[in-house]
Amino acid sequence: MIRPDLTLPIPDDIRAAHFIGVGGSGMSGLAGMFLDRGIRVSGSDRADSAALRALAARGADVHVGHDAANLPDDVDTVIHTGAIWPQNPEFLLAKERGLHVIHRSQALHWLIGGRRLVSVAGAHGKTTSTGMIVTALRALEAEPTFVSGGVIADLGVSSGTGSDELFVIEADESDGTFLLYDTSIALITNIDPDHLDHWGTGEAFYEAFARFADEAREAVVISADDAGARRVTGVLRHPRVMTFGEDESADVRVSDIVTDGPVSFTLSHAGVTVSGRLAVPGAHNAINAAGAVAVLLTLGYELEPALRAVERFAGTVRRFELHGVERGVSVFDDYAHHPTEVAAALAAARTVVGDGRIIAVQQPHTYSRTQEMYREFADVLETHADHTVMLDVYGAREDPVPGVTGELVSTAFADPGHVHFVADWQEAADYTASVARAGDYVITLGCGNVYQIIPQVLEALRGSSADAPESAPVGTEA
Repeated sequence: MIRPDLTLPIPDDIRAAHFIGVGGSGMSGLAGMFLDRGIRVSGSDRADSAALRALAARGADVHVGHDAANLPDDVDTVIHTGAIWPQNPEFLLAKERGLHVIHRSQALHWLIGGRRLVSVAGAHGKTTSTGMIVTALRALEAEPTFVSGGVIADLGVSSGTGSDELFVIEADESDGTFLLYDTSIALITNIDPDHLDHWGTGEAFYEAFARFADEAREAVVISADDAGARRVTGVLRHPRVMTFGEDESADVRVSDIVTDGPVSFTLSHAGVTVSGRLAVPGAHNAINAAGAVAVLLTLGYELEPALRAVERFAGTVRRFELHGVERGVSVFDDYAHHPTEVAAALAAARTVVGDGRIIAVQQPHTYSRTQEMYREFADVLETHADHTVMLDVYGAREDPVPGVTGELVSTAFADPGHVHFVADWQEAADYTASVARAGDYVITLGCGNVYQIIPQVLEALRGSSADAPESAPVGTEA
């Protein structure tokens, strides 16, 4: 992994940019925005994807696999993710040639320029909250530029270039780059210490969020429910702080949450009360909606039109996304990769699964997080899923750690009958199909490549007996 060096100069003018790791949702979105500016774009990624093909269709010169030969002669700026290795041949050649080599966050900073920036940060809910704000602004006839960490379902893109002064981004706290931007309105969804491989201590993590909030030029919108957010709120010096959540002290208060299907709730602010209903399930999404509405209030919109606009949000790709139904078994995918996120995703699924069961297919993400939180993962999965199929760790940017595998999580289950560890994906797909029955939800969980197992699961369901098993997996109730 390459840690971003935010002291490196950002070029004033970029004419030809090469993206290393261009296939990710964030990087492909940035590359698309560079194309919007009329900048020549090239790039590479380790595997083919729909994102690469879409960029190629727009005229970008993209390659599968990393090779020094991929770097065009006329490139003046190379943009990389933090997930590549220092030995990447394109990265090394760019350095050798003396090109501007910058992190993706610096490229985003260049794109933002001096626009009025809404930055969405937090341990969980960033992508959904960003999608809600962008969807609502467009429904309110604004035309913001935006960069999200995931594809907004009703727009079909993770980024877009608008004509307004507003720019909305999902800001990344994992490597400190959220402190790079000149934010006007800061939204903090929650603060759950994570990414301590970068920050070192929880205290440093909290201090970074306090700095992020206090440096916002116009307003801070922050959770009134989350303990970490309350801790940060208590030390803020900012003159304009708006809180949201279920807590009675919240400036934008959520109440009367009903989760039997798409979530409904009531929002109250400054003596005005409005009822709302979202197209997505889960009590956590009612909270996310309150945060999005609070941001709109700071932008000058009234409560009711702001909520009606947020109601237009139809979800984001890889957030409780349905991929298919076979034999009466619905197969979903969700990006959740932290115990809190996994709990929220499974709790949302529970509100709509009815009499069916939930079978989680979990891929732990990174060795450091798995080593630190394997007991929490086990507890959350055992509490919220009826059965868990545990895959091996997706290392991402990290080297393997001896003894840190998916099996480490599975052995932490109190009842081993609630979990089955299997490293081989085909075996995992076949096993999942063998225990699933009509009415069940299968949900893949993780921010790695776990979604790629879904075709195997669907095929295994198609190929299994038309008579679904009548017995539940070992250790669960029928």
